[in-house]
Amino acid sequence: MGRGRAKAKQTKVARDLKYRTHETDLGALARELHGEPDEVEKTPVDDVDLDKWSDYADPRAD
Repeated sequence: MGRGRAKAKQTKVARDLKYRTHETDLGALARELHGEPDEVEKTPVDDVDLDKWSDYADPRAD
């Protein structure tokens, strides 16, 4: 007993996922599936930042 609200909510969410139209970026999906790199470049890590946090590095990791 007491499962009515939970089941109703699950049904509502499932119906929403099934019938809602999604804006799908098919180009991004194709790049992800083919393993091509993203167009956004990552910012390089600055040496100053590496020196700042080097005290916390595991000495056994080398």
